[in-house]
Amino acid sequence: MNKLSLFFSIVFFLLGCLTNFAQSDITTLSGQVLDQKTLEPIPFASVYIKSQSIGTVTNEEGYFTFYIPSKRKMDIIIISVIGYVSVSKKANTFKENQQIFLSTRTTNLETVIITSTKDKKLTAKEIVKKAYQEIKNNYPTKPYILEGYVRDLQKEDDKYVEYLECAAKLFYQGYAIKKEPLVELVEVRTKYLTEKNPWNKNSERKNSIIDLVEDDFIRFDYGPIKGKNGWKYELDGVLPYNERLVYKIKGVDKPFQNATLFIDTETFAFVRMELTRQAINNRSWARKFTNGALQVHYNVVFEYQEYKGKMYLKYQKEEDTWKIFEGLESKKLLFVQYPKKELFINNIIIDDVHNYPFLKNMNISESIENQAKEYNLDFWSTYNIPQQTAAESKIILELKKRVD
Repeated sequence: MNKLSLFFSIVFFLLGCLTNFAQSDITTLSGQVLDQKTLEPIPFASVYIKSQSIGTVTNEEGYFTFYIPSKRKMDIIIISVIGYVSVSKKANTFKENQQIFLSTRTTNLETVIITSTKDKKLTAKEIVKKAYQEIKNNYPTKPYILEGYVRDLQKEDDKYVEYLECAAKLFYQGYAIKKEPLVELVEVRTKYLTEKNPWNKNSERKNSIIDLVEDDFIRFDYGPIKGKNGWKYELDGVLPYNERLVYKIKGVDKPFQNATLFIDTETFAFVRMELTRQAINNRSWARKFTNGALQVHYNVVFEYQEYKGKMYLKYQKEEDTWKIFEGLESKKLLFVQYPKKELFINNIIIDDVHNYPFLKNMNISESIENQAKEYNLDFWSTYNIPQQTAAESKIILELKKRVD
C-alpha cells in the first residue's frame, strides 16, 4: 500500500469512528401512544424530557421515535396531550416500540372555581379577555430560537403534486415586536414535486416557511383571542393537560368563522388555538383575487408548550382549500388546490441566544427546494421529526413514480 492510499484509509477509518461515536452518544426511544379505554392511537401527543427543551410528537397513528442525548437516559420523559392525564416514565425503562396508554379524566365545571375580583365566576368571554390581557406575562419578551421541522403537502383536485420536508431554525424577537422570525434553512429531507397546473407559474406563493410564520395570532394581535367584534364564546368544558387544567372554549363569529381555544385555568395562557373559516355558497370572507383564486376553506392551529415559565410554539398547521377560476369574473373552474403546511418544534433556545449558531440564509422569495443542499443522511438519522405514517409513505411513493 502506497503512502497516499494509507493516508485515505486512515482518514476514512477516523471518519467512521467519529460517526459511530456520534451515534453511540444518542439513545433512541420508540413507541405508540394509545387511549387507555378505546385503544385508539393518540395523534400529536407531546413526548419530551422533563424540564428540558428537547421533544417530539406522535404522528397521526400515535407512533413516535425520540432521539435523546445518552447522558439524559436517566431523565424523566413526559407524554402529554390535551384531554388526557400525562404519563411520566424514566427514559432507561422504555422498551422498543413501547405502548403507552393515556386516560381521560372528566372534570365537573363546578369544581373549577375561578373568580374575578368581585368573587363571581368568569364567563367564557371574560376568560378570553383575561387570557388576552395576560399575553405580556405568559409569552417571551426576550429573543429566542426555535428549531424544528416543516412539512409542506399540496394536492390539486385528487392528485398530489408536492411533498416537501425540511429542518429550520427560527430566530424570534419577543412577542411585543411584531415581526416575522429570521430563518436559517438547515437541511432538506424530501422534495418531490410533479408538474402543477400552469396557473401556478405566475400565482403560487413559493416559500412554505414564510407562508406559515406570517400567521401568528398572538404576535400580530388578531383572530379570536381578543374577545372583540362579533365573536361569541361558550365554555365547553375543563380538561386535564400537563398536570394542570385548561378551559375549552368554543367561539363563533357568524357567518364564516369558528374557533376553539384552550386556556390554562391558573395562568390564563393560551395553550392551543384553532380557527376555521368556511365560505358559504362560494361567498368567502375575503374577496376573490384578481388571479382567479377564491379561498373557500381555511384552518389554522397553534399549540404552545411551557418552558421555564413562558409559552413557546410547539406545533403550527395551516390547511386551505382554494377554488381556482379562469379569471376574476369567470365562473369557469380550472381546479381546486389543497395546500397543507405544518411546523413541529423540537428544541427551544433561550440562553445566550446571540452566541448560538445561527445563519440567516433563507431567501424568502425563492422556493425551499431551490435552496436545498445535498441530502445529509447523518443529520436526518437522529433528528427529531414525526414518524412517517403509512399514508404519507404512499403519497411519497406515488410522487416518486411520477417524478422518475
